[in-house]
Parts: sequence; structure tokens; C-alpha cells
Amino acid sequence: MAGASKEGFSGIVNLTPHKIALCHLIQYFAPAAHSSLPIPFKSVSQHNRLGLFLFSLTRACNDFVEPSLDELITQFKAVGVGGFEYDWFVDWLIEDLTSRLSALSSPDDLYNFFEKLRGILSPAEVTNMEDEQCFLDPSSHLGVFIRCCILAFSILTFEGVCHLLSNMAAYCNSTDPMYGLPEEDAFNTDPVLQESHEYHELNRASDKYIHDFEAGSSAGESSSFHIQAGRPLYGVPDKLFLRSKWQIQGYLNEQADLLERHAGSFRFNTFEATLKHLQKMAPDMHHVKYLRYLNNLYNDDYLSALDNLHCYFDYSAGMEGIFTGSSAPPVSGIQVGRYESALLCLGIMHTRFGHSKQALEALTEAVRISQQNNDDSCLTYTLAAMCDLLSKIGICSTSGIIGSQYSLGLGTPLSTQQQLLVLLKRSLKRAESLKLTCLVAFNRLALAGFYLKHVNRPLLSFGPKASIKLRTNPTHVCKELRLSSYLLSEFGSDGLSLPNDGGTFSTAWLKNLEKLINSPTSFNGKRTNDYDTFHFTSQPNPIPGSVLQLAGASYLLRATSWELYGSAPLVRSNALIYATCFADSASSSELSLAYCKLIQHLAVFKGYKEAFIALKLAEEKFSSVSKSHIHLLKFQLLHERALHRGQLKLAQQVCDELGILASSITGVDLELKTEASIRLARTLLAANQFSQAAAVACSLFCECYKFNLHVENATILLLLAEIHKKSGNAVLGLSYALASLSFCRTFNLDLLEASTTLTIAELWLSLGRSHAKRASNLVHQTLPMILGHGGLELRARANIAFVKCHLCDPSFSVSDDAEMVLDPLRQAAEDLETLEFHEMAAEAFYLAAVVYDALGRAEEREAAAASFKNHIVALENPGSGSEDEQRNL
Repeated sequence: MAGASKEGFSGIVNLTPHKIALCHLIQYFAPAAHSSLPIPFKSVSQHNRLGLFLFSLTRACNDFVEPSLDELITQFKAVGVGGFEYDWFVDWLIEDLTSRLSALSSPDDLYNFFEKLRGILSPAEVTNMEDEQCFLDPSSHLGVFIRCCILAFSILTFEGVCHLLSNMAAYCNSTDPMYGLPEEDAFNTDPVLQESHEYHELNRASDKYIHDFEAGSSAGESSSFHIQAGRPLYGVPDKLFLRSKWQIQGYLNEQADLLERHAGSFRFNTFEATLKHLQKMAPDMHHVKYLRYLNNLYNDDYLSALDNLHCYFDYSAGMEGIFTGSSAPPVSGIQVGRYESALLCLGIMHTRFGHSKQALEALTEAVRISQQNNDDSCLTYTLAAMCDLLSKIGICSTSGIIGSQYSLGLGTPLSTQQQLLVLLKRSLKRAESLKLTCLVAFNRLALAGFYLKHVNRPLLSFGPKASIKLRTNPTHVCKELRLSSYLLSEFGSDGLSLPNDGGTFSTAWLKNLEKLINSPTSFNGKRTNDYDTFHFTSQPNPIPGSVLQLAGASYLLRATSWELYGSAPLVRSNALIYATCFADSASSSELSLAYCKLIQHLAVFKGYKEAFIALKLAEEKFSSVSKSHIHLLKFQLLHERALHRGQLKLAQQVCDELGILASSITGVDLELKTEASIRLARTLLAANQFSQAAAVACSLFCECYKFNLHVENATILLLLAEIHKKSGNAVLGLSYALASLSFCRTFNLDLLEASTTLTIAELWLSLGRSHAKRASNLVHQTLPMILGHGGLELRARANIAFVKCHLCDPSFSVSDDAEMVLDPLRQAAEDLETLEFHEMAAEAFYLAAVVYDALGRAEEREAAAASFKNHIVALENPGSGSEDEQRNL
């Protein structure tokens, strides 16, 4: 039965009435020779439609929840074999299926049914086949399903057959679902229940499970236990039925996946109560502890999360551990796979809570134990986790933690960035050798992120040196991103889709179909194109969520890379692709990051009004657990708008909130700390406190240089140039601007380079009219990039600098070509009023008034002067912010 495991069946299936109903439906799809079943299919597409529906049903049959007969009929009607739900053929098929199921009333009936079922499988050599004869390939998915059901029936004892017949009668007569765990609203327990007779009945059911579980485990087979119908954890058991351990494990895995992606949709107390009761019924199902760990983790209960994680590995790791590929024997009483898996998860948890040093220690120990036990899979995943830690959390030194193994063997220690590169390449090589395709894609994405922000320096610092161009290479970034995308094309060609696939996607398809059925508009009126509805509304995605998540991460990283390189349209397009195509598989954190990029694009190009409308929708979409990116974006937008309006008190309040958000209590996030310090320096600059602003910026530059955050250093140096420009020290400002320009060129920060060049032009202008020609050349050099990819503020700055250069040029005459300066000023004033940037808007209107005065156009001059006055008054009387802004804080 190799084909069974290949297609997603784990061993022999548990024969249930639902599976027998599916066998009947397969008979309609591929009737045996000389069958009396009249199957009036009208077209090939109609026949294929039924086949796709059966394929999804059989793939979903390994799910924890199996539908009742009524639910199966409802799904069948919703699909509509011919694209029309109320066709007489559908009604006839349902009636015939119900009557045939009801006719199975004795063991002989079941025996005859399964004997006839063999006739739909094609023999080894088929000769003289009729034109319209349809056989099932025994190695196909439906063929394997039929063979598994026949085998399961052939090994049933007489008592098992009788039990199956009684379930068949209940299946045909009952209108309630026979299988399933209760929903959230069913978790209303009464404390008195635990002292009642019903609770003792529940304990007897739990004892029955323990006995079956131990028996199955000792025999090395798939163990099973009883779960009651209806309200299995809280009520009186009306009826017990047999479910396998692996089906319960599948249910728990599904809940873990949902919890990680949609943590906010789980009520903490309700879900915790559910897990506690499930643990009482199935005390040996230790995976419940892991779910309790996740539930506490996503609700920021650190102590409870740590306690449950320790309990999970104390009782279960190694028996139902993460990695089972090692062939080494137990070492020192530690079962292989247990200790290193525990260390790996412990390191990941420390990473999440910001304890970088403890995380690195745990992961380093996991590497050592994995090497000692020859656990290659765990070693590879641990190296990937270590790379993720080193790339996302700044660590200036790893001496004494990683150890001497990451040196050149000649006493030459490697820097943290060099260690990270070595780890990345080593992890990628191991993943490729072990054919861990998903991990290969993950490592390629990590390499792309490394090449994006780090110069690839040679590891050797001695010997003959060739000419080296110390710049990042966007080609390497693009190459790694493209290679990571090959994961989707390799899916299915190397067996990637076959392991661990127990019908999850087909189950999701049927759940989407149920949503379509329950929709109030699903059957109102005649659909114009049922085929499209079938495929695009309810067809399952054939690619696992983990694979889609990795594929989507490449688009998110593309958006980040183009954000640094300065292409706003490509940032928007890649973020839109991620938000629309990968939203179902994305984690809430990554999806919120994509939304933030789109909202930032709105703020930069459309103004704050549009951005805050979109931000409100994003806040409603994401739960409070996953709002870290949304919170940071809100503070950024509030701070930018407050500075533009001149509301310095509000800007300082936002800086205080950002400081709290960046505190070490919630973890060490250097990017967040850098953002908070930059915002503080900009606030001090707006308040004309130049020395304090410069001190904050210099301190931040030293910190970023210590942690090799060179991309951030380019922004900080540009901020220092702005501080000295505004304080009147243009000469010192030029040195900082040129240093920033060097960083921008090294890391290919094209848009930031254009902004820096524009600042240099403004500094030259502030040195006097004699430098106007040089400044004009610099402005013209930046205009293509700024006008093509810059936002409203940057375009307005460029237009104003362009006008200043012409007004300072002795060879330029306003009367000869007035529109040369008036048109840029109009555009700048319009953009700045959209942003409510009072200070720069006042400057634009002042220049316009000067130009109109030189032209003798008094009426337009007075209008520009009035607008100038309005902006100056608004800047001098900014207020403390509206009630909505205060409420947001």
C-alpha cells in the first residue's frame, strides 16, 4: 500500500458510513461493467465536475470532522454537477444514493457491496473495453481510496461489521452531524457537572481512550479513541465513536496553524478551557500542551508560555517530536530529537520576547546536540533560526556564545556579519543536500536580505588583494529572490506536495463551499457563470500554506528592497500582490506589514487624509495581538503630520509613545529604537533646539555603526546635514551630506541619494548666489528620480530648490520666462497644502509673491501673500491636536 501513503492516506483507513457513501458516489462516477446504474452525464465537463468534487471529498475524509448525510447532500446540491443546482439529475442522484445506503441492513449486504466495488477498478490488462466504459486506475487517488476501503472492510471483525451497520442506520436517519468538536459557544460548563454522574461517564470514556491509546502505541499502529457526538467535552455522552490518534493530532495541528496566523480570533479564556478539557479526555495527547504554549505566547503571558513549553517537552518531545530523521541511538539517556528540538523552540521563544543573548545560547546548544546526535534536519533548521536571529536582532559581538568554530582557523575571528554569511551559506548547503525545499527557499530569502543591507567583504584580511568594489549588488538580491520563487515550480515535481498532506486543502475547499451555501445571496437569482463561481469561490488551493507563505515572503522582501532602492511603483505593486494573492496563507504580522507599506504609499503620494482612512480599516482588520506594525505606522503618521502642522507638543507626545514602544521590556528591536531616536531628533530640530538634536543624532549614529546598521546611518547623516543647514552652519552640513551620499551609493539607495543630493544643492545655495550654478546642476541631476519616484514633500522641495536656483542665477530673467518658475511653485504649493506642511508651503507662496511682484501682477501677488500669511498664522498657532489625535495616542 505504498500508494496509499503517497496519496495522503496514513495506513488503513477507519471505515465509516461517510466513506461508504463516498464509495457509492464513486460508483456513479465510474460505474462497473454491465452496471444497472443509468448515468446520464450531458458532457465531459459535467463528468469532470463530479470527479473534482469526489476528489475533494476523499482528500478531506482524513480530517477530524466528517459531514453528516444531510451536509453531504447540501454540498452536492451547492456544487451542482452540471452547473445548475435544481437539476432533476441531482435530485435523482441524491434520492438513489439515500435509498442504496438505507438498503445496507445486513453483513451480507455490505459484503456484496464491496465485492461489486472491486469491479470499478481497471484490471492489469484491459481488452475489448467498451467505448463508454470508465475504469478507475488502481494507483490513482480515487483508486487508492477504494482499495483502502475494501481492505479496511476485509479485516473487520464481525463485531466491527455490526458496529458499522448500527452507525449506518444512524447516519441515514439522523439529521445532526455525527462528528466534530463543539464550537466556542458550546463551551458553557457548569462546575456542578464535575460532581455529577455525567462527569463519571466522561471519565470512563477517557479511561477507554487511555486503554486504546496505550494498546495502539505498544503495537506500533495508529491508535484510536472514543469521542462523543454533539458536546463531547462538556455534556452527557449520547454516543461514542472511534477516531484515530492521528485525526485528533491533525485537528490540533490545524488549530495551531490558525492560532499562529489569526491569534486575535481566539478568545484566550475560552480556548484555554477547551484545551484543558481536551487534555482531561486525552491526557496522553501532549500536543495540547503545545497549543496552550501558543495561546499564552500570543497573549503575552510569558511565564505560562514557558511553563507549558517545558511541560510539552518533558512529556512528549522525541515521541511526537519535530524531527524524526535521525538514526542515532539515545545518548546519555536523552532520546534523539527530544533535547535539540526543545532547545530550538526555546531559542525561538526567546527570540520572540527579545532575549537575543539567551536565544543565541539555546540555539548554539541545539547545534551542538544535533551534531552529536547526527540529527541533520534539526541542525539545518537550527542554523536557519540562528541566521534569522542574527539578521533581525542586532548583536554587536557573539564572542563566547557561538565559539571558536566560526573563525578561519588561523586565529582570525569573524565579525557578526561575516558569521551570519557563513551560517547562511552553511544552512543553505545543508538544506540543499537534505532536499528540504522549503528551507532552501527560506535561506535564499535570508541571503537576499543579507545582500540587500550588507557589503559582501572578503573573509581574508591579508594576502594579495584584487580590486574590490565595496558596494552592494542588487543583482545578487534579485538572483536570490528569483531562486526562492522556484519553490512554487518545484512543488509537486519532487514529492514536496506528498508528505504530511492529509486532506487539509480539500477540507478547506469544502469549508469555503459551506460559506458559499450559507451566503444569503448564494442562490438568489441565476448565476451567469457557475463555472467561475465553482473555481474561484470554492476551489481548494493545491499548494500548502507554508509554501505559499514562503512564496509570499519573497514579494514582501521585493517590496522592501524596492523601498530601499527607491522605486515607489514597484513597492506598491509587490505589496498589492502580497496582500491580494497571499493573504490567506500569510501570518497576521506579515500581512499587516504589507498593509503598512500600502498605507505609507498613500500618505506619501496622496496625503494624510487618505492614509488615515486606510489606517482605520487596517486597525479594524487586525487584532490587538498583531498590531505592532499598525501601531508603529500610526505613530509615524501622527508624528509626520504634527511636524508639518507645527504641533510640537503632539509630536513630543508621539516620541514619548515611541520610546515606550521601543523599550527593552518588550524586546530589543534596534530598528524600532532607531526610528524612535530619529523622530526625537527631528522634533528637537523643529523646535530649533539644534545642539540637542545633533547630540541625539550623533549618539544614534555611533550605536548604529556599532551594530553595522549602515543603511540607517545614511539617513542619520542626512539628518545631521539638515540640522546644520537649519542652524546656519552650511559648511559642516556639507561634510555630513557628502558622507551620507557615500553610504547611499555604497548601498544603492537611489531615492535617498537623490534626496541627499538635493540637500547638498540647498547647502550650496545657502553659501551665496555665487554657487547657484553648481546648485542648479545638482538639482537638475536629481529631478528625473525625484519627479518619477519621489513623494509629495520631496517633489515640493525639488521644485522650490529649482526655483531658488533660477532666481539666484544672474543670467535668468523672470520677465522673459515667468512660467519657468511659476509652474513649479504652483505644483509645490498644491502638494504642500495636501500635506498641510505650513512652513514649506509658506516659503512657496512667499517666492510666488516675489515673482508676481517682479512681474507687476498685483492681484496675484496679494493672493499669494494672503496664503503666505495664513500658513504663517497656522504655524504660529498650531494647537495641541484634535480630539481624534489625542484619542489615538
